[in-house]
Amino acid sequence: MWNYTKTFMLMAAITALFVFIGGTIGGQSGMIFALVMAAGMNFFSYWFSDKMVLKMYNAQEVDATSAPAFYNMVQELATKADLPMPRVYLINEDAPNAFATGRNPAHAAVAATTGIIRALSPAELRGVMAHELAHVKHRDILISTISATMAGAISSLANFAMFFGGRDEEGNRTNPIVNMAVMILAPMAAAMIQMAISRSREFEADRGGATLCNDPMALASALNKIQQYAAGIPFNAAQTHPATAQMMIINPLFGGGLSKMFSTHPATEERIARLEEMARTGVYPV
Repeated sequence: MWNYTKTFMLMAAITALFVFIGGTIGGQSGMIFALVMAAGMNFFSYWFSDKMVLKMYNAQEVDATSAPAFYNMVQELATKADLPMPRVYLINEDAPNAFATGRNPAHAAVAATTGIIRALSPAELRGVMAHELAHVKHRDILISTISATMAGAISSLANFAMFFGGRDEEGNRTNPIVNMAVMILAPMAAAMIQMAISRSREFEADRGGATLCNDPMALASALNKIQQYAAGIPFNAAQTHPATAQMMIINPLFGGGLSKMFSTHPATEERIARLEEMARTGVYPV
């Protein structure tokens, strides 16, 4: 129950941030417009965000005929997890990564890049897909997709405030320094909220995925490989849509300094250490 409450509070914070930016651009009228827009975006995201994200990545749906080994692996894991069979997609990208999306387990989809299928062994790939199905089982996929959509919108709205300025209720231009502060701080605040939503869920999905595939070390090895490969291979679609990076099993946007500080993923080394401890003791550290 606490996880659902925390998620609701974090999503309320994203909505409040969106409304605040609207107020900066257009005063009270801007706040009302932003609130209506946020409500509409949440409604749209609930029903269509999965299709939108899959389209962003030019993901192609596959089945037992077009990708038998991969599809059957997902099917076996979904059956074991007592989940409805999700739609299965491949993304033609060399960067190794994977994600899950959808509004609930009955309308879920899992996607993997062609690069991850080439880079990992069957056992490692099975661990990755078990991790993604754990997200589905934990019902993480809706909140991660909605937060990605809202964070992207906040960045766009903040840029609008910077380049086009805003006006108060009397029609006077707002302070350009305030507009600049909004442009810089609003996306940063959205990233922090995304980080709070995503990090604990990645640990839980690691634990659930390792349990589902019954091989914590395979998932640990997969995370290590993905981290190494991904650091040297750009993920073009993720670079174009950075707000969706938090949906991936490993953050595809690499960098140091602030970008590392605001990463939506826990340190891969810590995730691997927890999985190694789980393999050794049978218990995943809290």
